Amino acid sequence: MAKPPATLDEVLSPEWLTAALSERFPGIEVTRVTPGPVVSRLSTNARFTIECAGGLPDGLVPTLCAKGYFTDKGRPVTFLGAREVGFYRDVAEATGVRTLRSVYAEVDAETRHNVVITEDVIAAGGVFLDALSPYTPDQTAESLTQYAKLHGATWGKAQWKNARWLDWPTAANRGFRGVDDIRVNFDGPIGAGVPAEVNDPQRLIDAFEALMAPEDSGVWAVLHGDAHVGNIFLDAESRPGLVDFQCVRRAHWAIDIAYHIASALETSDREKNERDLLAHYLEQLRANGVDAPGWDEAWNDYRQGIVFGLYMWAVTLLVDPAITTTLLQRLGAAAALHDSYTAVGV
Repeated sequence: MAKPPATLDEVLSPEWLTAALSERFPGIEVTRVTPGPVVSRLSTNARFTIECAGGLPDGLVPTLCAKGYFTDKGRPVTFLGAREVGFYRDVAEATGVRTLRSVYAEVDAETRHNVVITEDVIAAGGVFLDALSPYTPDQTAESLTQYAKLHGATWGKAQWKNARWLDWPTAANRGFRGVDDIRVNFDGPIGAGVPAEVNDPQRLIDAFEALMAPEDSGVWAVLHGDAHVGNIFLDAESRPGLVDFQCVRRAHWAIDIAYHIASALETSDREKNERDLLAHYLEQLRANGVDAPGWDEAWNDYRQGIVFGLYMWAVTLLVDPAITTTLLQRLGAAAALHDSYTAVGV
């Protein structure tokens, strides 16, 4: 398979795209590439259109999107994309979860450069969400159906248990931000909505470490790993799908589910609907062949899982403050209501 290049110009060249797409579409010859909009943060997402000699091969659309780490800011963290490559290469089709359809995903073992090419969901009429996008309990139920599909297809299976690329890093290797970093958010305007009961940076770190202790319950699956509402898109039929799999990991199911419910909904909507939504997820697990946990166990696990999402946004310093503020308020309110620190034993 064609190795991922280091520059966006090379990705968008007819020669490289011909080599990259030939693995899935033998005989393809890309003759013309028309660049489209480019969005760069840490990663770069570049939309483009291709033309091919003799027309497009069956199963390939002309409107595509390439994701990689091509900027001065992105190159030092290009390793972050390796897990997403693994997801699209090994997990997505095997689980049937609704996500972007990938036509190329590869990482260079030596340089760590990586590129994922997917169909362009925006060109197909879709839209990407963020924490400020309206999201309803019904939409949340549908996205939980997708999480249940991902979890159910991988639940406790040796194929994924033995995949080392899905391991969580140890505490010593996580490189997480410390108390002072969390205080930047908690003590400033961004953290103004975090309830006093959970506004304790050291206790949050301790709770996170307790939650992420080595898996010993046997109740694990392949997780999205960063299940906030901003990693959702709506397709042309307004159906939710999952995107941005840089944090895909093997861990306890409740990390995804508590994080998603508590981030997706306004606090009042969550309080009214979270029990029904958790019950819906458990029903969907059973529909996917899983012997789902009973209610009391699941509810306690849900209370604990909220810690993960709160930690993720407490250490986030480089995102639009309006988004961080919104998610810290929602996740903080959920953690306070459910005494989540105590639930994990700190």
